[in-house]
Order: sequence, then C-alpha cells, then structure tokens
Amino acid sequence: MEIDLKMLIRTVVLLSLPTRVYLLRQCQPHEKENDSLRTSLTVSILLPSYPVSKLLPDRNLPYFKQMAMPAIDMALRRYPELLPNHNLTRLYGETRCEPSFALNAALVHWLDEGADVFFGPACEFTASQVSRFLGFRQVPMVTGAAMAMGFRYDEYHPTITRTQAPYKKMGEAVRDFFLRFDWNHTFLVYRKEEAPLRDCYFAMGSIYRVLQDYGFQSTHDDFEEAIYGSKDYLTLLEEEIRPKARIVVMCASGDSIRKIMLAAHELGMTNGEYAFFNIFLFDSNYFGDVTWKRGDKDDEAAKQAYRSLMTFTLRKPETPKFEAFAAEVKERALRDYNFSFDAVGEEVNTFVGAFHDAVILYALALNETLEEGGNPRDGKTLTHRMWNRTFEGIMGNVTIDSNGDREADYSLLEMTDIENGIFTVAGHYDGVAKKYTPVPGVVIDWPGKTPPKDVPDCGFKGEFCIEEDDTGFTVMIMMISMVVVIIVAAIIIIYVVRKYRLEMELANMVWKIKWEDITFNNKMDKQRKLTGSRVSLASGESGQSVWGGNQQIFTVTGYYKGNIIAIKKVNRLRVELTRNVLIDFKHMRDISHDHVTKFIGACIDPPNISVMTEYCPKGSLQDILENDSIELDEMFKYSLLYDIVKGMYYLHNSVIQTHGNLKSSNCVVDNRFVVKITDFGLHSFREPDHAFEPDEDDSFQYYQKRLWSAPELLRLPEMPLGGTQKADVYSFGIIVQEVIYRESVFYVANVDLSPKEIIHKVKQGNKPTFRPTLDRSTCPDEICSLCNRCWAEEPTDRPDFSQLRIIMRKLNKQNEGRSLVDNLLSRMEQYATNLEALVLERTEAFYEEKRKAEELLYQILPRPVAEELKKGKPVTAESFECVTIYFSDIVGFTSLSSESTPLQVVDLLNDLYTCFDSIVNNYDVYKVETIGDAYMVASGLPVRNGDFHAREVARMSLALLSAIKTFKIRHKPDRTLMLRIGLHSGPVVAGVVGLKMPRYCLFGDTVNTASRMESNGEAMKIHISSSIKKILDLFGTFVIELRGEVEMKGKGKQTTYWLLGELKDKNGLCDFKYQEIPV
Repeated sequence: MEIDLKMLIRTVVLLSLPTRVYLLRQCQPHEKENDSLRTSLTVSILLPSYPVSKLLPDRNLPYFKQMAMPAIDMALRRYPELLPNHNLTRLYGETRCEPSFALNAALVHWLDEGADVFFGPACEFTASQVSRFLGFRQVPMVTGAAMAMGFRYDEYHPTITRTQAPYKKMGEAVRDFFLRFDWNHTFLVYRKEEAPLRDCYFAMGSIYRVLQDYGFQSTHDDFEEAIYGSKDYLTLLEEEIRPKARIVVMCASGDSIRKIMLAAHELGMTNGEYAFFNIFLFDSNYFGDVTWKRGDKDDEAAKQAYRSLMTFTLRKPETPKFEAFAAEVKERALRDYNFSFDAVGEEVNTFVGAFHDAVILYALALNETLEEGGNPRDGKTLTHRMWNRTFEGIMGNVTIDSNGDREADYSLLEMTDIENGIFTVAGHYDGVAKKYTPVPGVVIDWPGKTPPKDVPDCGFKGEFCIEEDDTGFTVMIMMISMVVVIIVAAIIIIYVVRKYRLEMELANMVWKIKWEDITFNNKMDKQRKLTGSRVSLASGESGQSVWGGNQQIFTVTGYYKGNIIAIKKVNRLRVELTRNVLIDFKHMRDISHDHVTKFIGACIDPPNISVMTEYCPKGSLQDILENDSIELDEMFKYSLLYDIVKGMYYLHNSVIQTHGNLKSSNCVVDNRFVVKITDFGLHSFREPDHAFEPDEDDSFQYYQKRLWSAPELLRLPEMPLGGTQKADVYSFGIIVQEVIYRESVFYVANVDLSPKEIIHKVKQGNKPTFRPTLDRSTCPDEICSLCNRCWAEEPTDRPDFSQLRIIMRKLNKQNEGRSLVDNLLSRMEQYATNLEALVLERTEAFYEEKRKAEELLYQILPRPVAEELKKGKPVTAESFECVTIYFSDIVGFTSLSSESTPLQVVDLLNDLYTCFDSIVNNYDVYKVETIGDAYMVASGLPVRNGDFHAREVARMSLALLSAIKTFKIRHKPDRTLMLRIGLHSGPVVAGVVGLKMPRYCLFGDTVNTASRMESNGEAMKIHISSSIKKILDLFGTFVIELRGEVEMKGKGKQTTYWLLGELKDKNGLCDFKYQEIPV
C-alpha cells in the first residue's frame, strides 16, 4: 500500500513541533541536485490581513498585509538589479496573528513550495513559533516587527533578523535619558492585555529588564483598562507609586494615560515632584487618541497635568525620499489591495518601511553569497551575512547589530507650547552612537523649574525628616517613652477587658434558645416539630402569595418572643460545645448588615438541634424566579444581584470570610423586596451535607444542590465546609445566569442533561470549559462578560466581590433615576387593599410606599373619587347643575413647534404647565387634562361650591393671563407666548372612564360651548359666555366688556363678553359683594 509522505508529514506537524522537526529532517522539499545552479527564488510573506476582527474589533494593527505588501512589492521590483538571472516567486500566507495559522502557512510554503526566505510574521506569538520552526531548518526569516526581547536567544531563534528595532533598544534609550538626571528609582505601569496582542507587556518587560540589568531599582504593576475607574487610578498612584518612586513610565491607551494624569493632577503629583513618561510604541491609531484634548470639562486640568508628561517614541523619518515612498505605498495599497490608509486613519509608518528594508537586506546578503560561490540554501550563513552590517534603506541608514536586531533612533516629545498644550520634539536618541541629543532651542519645561529628584529630601515616606533638637532631645525621648508606655498599657488593658468580655459572652451563651420557648401556629405544627410547616410567600399565617398567586413554599417557622423566625434543622445527634463552636456562635451574633439575615439563636437540645434566623416572608430568590406570574424587568434583576453582591462583600470582609454554600435558594427576600444572604457560617456546628455518599434515591438531589459549586471544589475528595472566596464568586456567576434567563439552575440551551452529568462535565475541565448558556443576543454584553469572569476555570482569574460591587454599581447606575418602588407601584396597587393590614403590621416601611402610591393616585384622579376607588366602590356618573369650565391654548403653537425640536417642545410645555399648575393650586378648581397646548380646568366638581365656581375660574384666568406675560421660553427667550382663554358655566355629567389608566371625564354641551368660547376668542383675552357673566355680576367686582354677537359652530349667534379684570379695594383686596341669584 502506497503512503503519501507529504500528507503524513503535514498531519504529524499539526500534532507537535518536535515530531514535526524530526520528520522534516528526513525529507527535504524540492531538493535540487546542485543548489548552486538554481535560478529561481521563492519568497514567503506571512502577515495578518485587515481587519483581524476576532482579535481586534475596535483597533488597528500597524502592520497589516494591505499596509506592508505595497512596500514589499516595491522592494521586490529591484530584484533583477540586485539578483540578475533569478526568477522570483512570491507567496503569501494569512496568519491572523494566531500561531496555528502562521505555522501551518510556513509549513505549506516550505514543504510544498520550497520557500527560500520568509518575510514576517509580525505578531510576537506567531513569529516565535515560526522562528523556532525555521531555525531548526536553517531557513532565513526577516521581519519588520516582532519586537519582543525573547528573540535574542540564538539557540531558539538562530535565523531571525529584525529590521525593526526591538523593545530592548527603546529600553536603552530610556535608560540613557534617565542617567542624565541621576534617576534610579522608577515605577513601570502598563495595561493588562490578553494574548496574542500584548505589546505593552513585551515593551515594559524589556525596559524593566534593561533597567534592572543596569542596577536601577524598578517596580512594575499592571491594570485592567476595562474595569478601572477614577478611584482605582487614584489608589494606584497613592498606594503603589507614591511610596516607591518619583519617575513613572506608562504604556496604555490614550484614554487610560489621560485618566492616570488626571488622577495624578488631583493628588497634586503634577507640580514638578514627579515625572511621567508615556511609551508610545507605534506611530498608529493602535492606542487611540494620545492627546490631552477631549472636548469635555476635564480638558483644562488634563492640559495642566500633561506638562508633567513626556513621550518616548520611534523617530519618524522626515526625508523627501521617505515622503515620496509613503505616497507611492498609499497609491499601490489602494490600487493593488483596495485599501485606503486615510479611510482607517493610518499613515505609512516605520513598520511599512522596515518590511521594505527587510527585502533589500536579504537581497544584498544573497547576492554576496552567490558572488562568492556560497550555498544560497545555507540559511544560517546567509543570516549571519545580514548581521553586523549597515546599508541604505528607505528610512535612511540601517544598521543591524551582532544579534540581528536593528539599531533605531528615538524621539522625546514634550509640551513646549503651554498655552495651547502642543507637544513637540525636545530631543533625539541616536541608536548607533548610543547618545541623546537635545533639539537646539528647545528646553524641557519642568513644572517645578528643575528635574524631579530621584529620591525626595525626606524620602518616599518622610523617613529622612526627623528633626533633631539637641536641647530638647532628652525631653522628647522621655515624652515618646511615656506615650509608648501609656499606649502599651492601654492596649494591654483593652486586650484584657475584651478577653474578659469575650469569655463572659462565650459562657453566657446568649444565643441559646430552648425549644419550649418557640411557639407554632397550631398544635399540629408543634407535634410535627421539625417535619416542616407550610408558609406562603406572604407570611407564615396566610395562604395567599404576596404576588397574588397561590404558589406555596415549604420552610419551618415559629414564634420566638413575639417575632416569627425561620428554623433550619441541623443533622446532628448531639452538640459538643467546644471553644470553636462557641466562638462561631459569637461571630454569628456580631454579624449585622442590611443584606445578611440576622442570626437569632440556636437550639442544641436533641432531637431538635436547629438554627434560628430572621424570617423573610417573600421566600427565596429561587422561588421568585420560578414563579412565572412575577415580572422582573432589567432594573429589578440588577437590583436583586446588587443586593447579593453587597451582602457577599460584607461577609468576605467580616470574620465569617466565606459562605461556602451560596445559591439562589440561600438568597431570601424580605417584605421590602431586599435580598439577604442566609445559611452561612457555623461551619464547626453544622453537619456537612456531603458526609455520606448518596444512595440511588437521593442521587438527583445530591448533585442538584452542587450545581452552584466551583469545579476546583468538586474535584476534591471532600469539599471544605466554608468553601473559598473565589468559589463563592463562581457560585454568584451561576446565580447571575439563573436570574437573567429565569430558567433552571445551570441552564444549557438545547441540551438535556441530569445534574450528575453536568457535575461530571464541570469536573473534567475540558477546553472549552462546560458552563451554562450565555447568548449575547438575549443577554447584555456586560452581564455575559461578568459571568465569564466569575466562572473562569482558574480561580485567580475570577474577580473578588469588591470588583463585582464596582461593576454592579455601574450596571445599576443607569436605573438610579427610577426607584424600586416606582417600578412596583403598578403591581402593588392591585393587591394593596387585601394586604394593607398585613403590611402595616409587618413593617413601617410600607406606609411610606403606600403614601407615595396614594399621592400618585391623587395626581391622576380627584381625591373624593380616588377615595371611593380605594374602598373598592364603583364610581357612578354624577350630574352637576352648574359648573364653570376653562379652556385655553397657545396662539401660534403650530408655527412655534415647527421651528423647535421635539425635545424643545416638550421642555416648553413642561415649563409652561408647571407654571400653570403652581397657580391653579391657589384656587378651588380641578385640573381636568392637558392635550398638546390645550389646558382644561373646571370648578364646582366633584365637590360643589355654590356659585363660587365662576369666581374661582375667573380669578384663576386673570392670574394665568398675568403669568404668561412674564413667562420665558428657554430656547427662544426673546419670543413671548400668547394665551387664548374661553370660559362658560353650565350643567355637566362627570364620571370615571376606563379600568386601565382611568380618567375623570366631563360630558355635556357645556364642555363643547366652553371649547367654542376658547376657539372663537382672541390672543391674550378672556372670552366668556353670557351664563358665566350673569354669575360674575353677582359678585360686583369683575370688569366685563360686551363683545357682541359671535357666530359659533353648532350654536348660531351668541352674545359674548370680554373679562378685563377685577376691582380691588384700597387695601388691594377684592370687593366681595355678593347677591343671591334670583329664582
């Protein structure tokens, strides 16, 4: 049977590199009888294409294929000149910045195509794998990127040459600049990045190694850009950097650098005592906007802070030759690769030039080899010909050192224009001469007028500034000694007193409860003891659920000292009161927090050994999630999760330290809809759940309650009673998914697995890890990210609850405008009457919520009508013999609306009706409704007020007309609103219409007539009918003018009047003359 040797080799290569190398050494690809007679040259180019969406969804690399290939093409055009009589074959391999793709492409090009040289890869991880492979085969590899320090080890990378300077060279530039000012103590801070893109990690690691090798005292730390807020940067500067260094070197995105500088400015660290340096790795938008200006309120502070910031970056070539080269690269990229530099905000950078120079360098070395009769396939010799040489590249002279690395020049940028905050080049570092040279005429503007000192005069912590007074030294020592003696004595006394109190508390056993002191609802409950008593979500006495359903839950409740308590049985035959048990009980008594259930006590009398805690009548979080009748919106879910985080944060920072059994059934909800953590602590008192192996009958339950357990605990022969803090974080992640999806615990879509099968999959820890479903189409991105971090396989990769508290606070912040009560008002109103007596008995808090609900109801309906509805009585329609109705609208509102935005119209109406409402409250009237710019008010209903309804509405109309004259439109302050008012008195019928959002409506011809009075009126006048004029005449104070007959739609000609004002007496009061209406 014939075997395809190439196919076999390709298969083995995918398995492991060592095996791959062994096999390839047995089979040379495309070997020719005499290499010296070769006239062909095969070139492999390994680069990522734009865009690499999987890895870089929101930023660009500085060395994409579409950017570098035009430059490589331009260099390859010169090969007939450099290598006459050679045929060139160019290959391209996609790397995606992933080692597996790059290695596979290199293998195919070398094995199948016989590639003679490889240009690229560019990313560090891909370049490392390919370099190791090609080094074994002694094939030259020349790259214009891959700047990590690790490539300097020849035994692993013997044939790699870099035409872009490695980060180590930048470290040397930084070192030499620092030595100019005798700086020795430095702090390196950089952003944490995930593989394969860890440029800041590689750069700062190289700089750190260079400084350490030279004897610098350097410290480094990283941070996570995604979760760091202003307080985190303040903490980093205050607690980590300030006590260790005054010279700070940073590598991060432009936004993070700005946040750090703003935090430093806030802490007073930009006054000249500190110097900050930004390592700007690439002349690219890879790091975003690196300037201080954002157009926000912090711009001025940022500009001042950036005076203390200087930037190290590669020196940008500014020769006419390079500018012409850049223009041609852009033209070729658009023509040959359909790529526009301008469209992605990029320029032709040094990486593009480095790949061009890589081709020239290889061609020069190959040409020399051929001229001397050497073997062109001797990659090691060919590689060494490229080292220790200088040639003219597209960016100027290119010098390659003895390690195959390019020497590079760097620039130092500093803010020279303080007024405008503009950075310019202050100096250059010559990589060949190893020398820093300031730019003539440019002086570094130190905020403190002089460079910062390496160590402050008083030391980093003020340890060097102890004032010595020879005359008072003895007195000072005596006083210090006395203070120390007093402090020590006080500490001893406090310790003894606390020790005594502790022993007294342990001996008193105030937590101990006798079973006889607990009363149950009925005799049957007492006889059953701990067999279980049924309670509802509402209380231990009622059979109705607080949500209006009939779902029941089972728990054990009883009454102790008049309060209902929850009782949990502990599976122990007897209790030995050791010191550890007594201390555990004391700790439980000391615990107190809004989101942790209060420990009442414990009963240690067999067979009723149990723990008593605060009773939460709404049931557990699991009960609420499984109740389909309960609607939970996004804000409600975030509130519940935030409560859990706050409770767990308190436990982890208390003497309890861990929970060990966190799950949704151990998160209970009290009658104020606050989630509390329960079933924690007392680890030495409780019987461990896993003390016995499960039988077949309880196997399901055994594995079911372990679905919240972390994988590292499941793999242990016996899980610790208290678990670990990181395991609690994993359990919280499971609860988050449970709350968001409201499915069963550990819900996996389209998969039907038993709890036992799920546990076994989690314990295996295969890649990818087996976790519950997270669908980004139904789950917010923030929650998906939170869950993935919480249930990470490696415990150290999980956040702690202090970080989770920050994250949940941000998620919950967008809902701060609405209170939890506002979200529940619509539901609570439905059952408020039935549960009012119960809620009043349980908590005073509900009274406040009930008051708010009533105020809201009174804003919607008249108080008498609302009171009838609250009593459950139907509101029947009622006739009123005579009321007065007011109608008004804004003249020219349509044209004003067309000139304004919708938001401006809303603001206008809100301001206007807020003004009107404040005036209306001063009169005995009822605001019926507003429709657009129309405003309707009535008086004389629902409470009759005799004939005063006409007077109240008339006075209100005059007040509104006066107020409109001084009303200012926010977005058009020079424009004045004009009001048109119509009044009419007559009979109406009023009643409540509708069940959902009920409205108190008026019916009758009087309403229509009042509307006609308004529509037939004039701007800034009060148009009244003869019926209201007749009533107003009885008061004798109103000034009324006859308008005449007016044709009204559906009414014919009507005699109408203008209400001009009201007479006042000499004291400014109205003359309240009144006459009875003649019958």
